[in-house]
Amino acid sequence: MVIKVRKATQEDASIILRFITELAIYEKAEHEVKTNEEMILKTIFSKGAVAKALICEEGDIAIGFAVYFYSYSTWLGKKGLYLEDLYVSPEYRGHGAGRVLFKHLAQLAIENDCPRFEWRVLDWNEPAIQFYEKMGAEAQKEWIGYRLSDEGLTQLASET
Repeated sequence: MVIKVRKATQEDASIILRFITELAIYEKAEHEVKTNEEMILKTIFSKGAVAKALICEEGDIAIGFAVYFYSYSTWLGKKGLYLEDLYVSPEYRGHGAGRVLFKHLAQLAIENDCPRFEWRVLDWNEPAIQFYEKMGAEAQKEWIGYRLSDEGLTQLASET
């Protein structure tokens, strides 16, 4: 079967939600999924949305997805491509879909003059880490990710 990547459309909102949920289950974080089809339509497909999505298909079957957006490097003075999520359903892994998605994203980065294509991976996800390193990606060990969310975010924002 031929694996192809296409730009996601509004009609793909339910498929994207299914892949998000499958990914969350894989990452043992299903309880953290708060989105729904309406939110996906608003945040990926509405005018002014900053996130973009791709659907990966084998034949006519959607087997994976990627969600990305453009970041910015002050040091380079250019935008970069940031991959938020990439997922291929387990029964289709090993068919080359992940590599096809990454190649498509790399091509988008080049076409859009992005000198960087970045993402994060959970430290326990050894299959993904091996996959990334096999493609030539390098871990950025000197950078530690931080996050403000929920109560901490609200508390900081409301300080006087």
